[in-house]
Amino acid sequence: MFLKKIAITGAVAGLMGSAAFAEGHGAMCGPEGQSIRILASDFPAIHAVVDQGEANCGTAASEFARNHTTEARQIMNAALTPNPAEYTSVILANSTLTQLMNDDLVRPLNDLVEKYSDNVKPNQLITIGGDVMAVAFMANAQHLFVRQDILEQAGVTKVPETYDELLAAAEAIRAAGIMEHPLVMNMQVGWNIGESFNLVFLAHGGEFFKPGTAEPTVNSEAGVAALETLKKLVEYAHPDYLTQASNETQGLWEAGQAALGIMWGSRGAAILDDEGSTPEVTGNTVLAKAPSVEPGGIPGATLWWDGITISRNVSDEEAEATFAALVSGMTPEMVAANNDDAVWLLDGFTPGPAAAGVAATAQGGAKPYPMIPQIGIMHNALGNELVDFLKGAESAEQALADVEAAYTTAAKEAGFLQ
Repeated sequence: MFLKKIAITGAVAGLMGSAAFAEGHGAMCGPEGQSIRILASDFPAIHAVVDQGEANCGTAASEFARNHTTEARQIMNAALTPNPAEYTSVILANSTLTQLMNDDLVRPLNDLVEKYSDNVKPNQLITIGGDVMAVAFMANAQHLFVRQDILEQAGVTKVPETYDELLAAAEAIRAAGIMEHPLVMNMQVGWNIGESFNLVFLAHGGEFFKPGTAEPTVNSEAGVAALETLKKLVEYAHPDYLTQASNETQGLWEAGQAALGIMWGSRGAAILDDEGSTPEVTGNTVLAKAPSVEPGGIPGATLWWDGITISRNVSDEEAEATFAALVSGMTPEMVAANNDDAVWLLDGFTPGPAAAGVAATAQGGAKPYPMIPQIGIMHNALGNELVDFLKGAESAEQALADVEAAYTTAAKEAGFLQ
């Protein structure tokens, strides 16, 4: 099975280093007359990179097409399986790279990185088993958002740093009659609920697998503690929290219907800008480090990168043209025009208020999202099996036993377990 054992360098903590783009470079667009077809998620930072790549190199291509969709994760494997693949590149993140590599659908980039070395720097390279498999351009994490004015109104004198402080702040806001449901989290059934568990599980020191194996270890003391913490948190969330992902939580925040949130840093710029909200909300929103279990402990977060990959099942000419166009978009000028849309891993980035939460979370020692081939199976099992616990239909121990059983079945089918 491809990727049974995986070694990665260039983890996100290392990516948070210095500038990553050569000054004074010119756009190099690779072979002319090629088809460039991009599949990507739909948020501003990715649009900015692709837009700049098209501006630089779109006229040299026979076509420059893009599909920005919230369904990218669900469709990418099927889209890259035919030969030729439907897309020449997928812009993705930690977990989805392993999803594609497990099916051998993306190509090593070593030669292209060497050829276009003026446009790519070492701290951007995601290297697995000696091969560069992706080029990262931004970092991301979920962390704490707070409304300082509402905390002060409720008598809370400092930004919460631990889960206990977060719960105490939520109770103070409720007790003061300010908001009955002051907390928002991305807890939509499926991937989001699995990721919310991951955040709290890692903060409790949890390990997903027995070291060096694919054997699950989430049904543990840390797993139970994580679920109990999650259950306490959602008691302060909106009643329909199991339907809410990033668009919904951002909407509640901008509408002034939340005072505490665990949301993606990449939503920070949109929340802090002057569109879709009010000065009262934007002027009092602060982005802070993800909460930990104990003061100074591991932040409840997973560090992520977003970056480009190139499809295996396309011609070498299309591969090179696509790579060249996309890395040509990673310019200081692009960053300057879109500075607050991301924590950029590129030259020209000036961290502002929108980047504060991701930066503080990374500096606090948050762990990168695990880049091991079976993590997607575990994540799916968590997303599917924890709902009954949150609804009060079963114990934490039973829910985690269900997770391990579902994971084990799927991992055997995939060849990770005997």
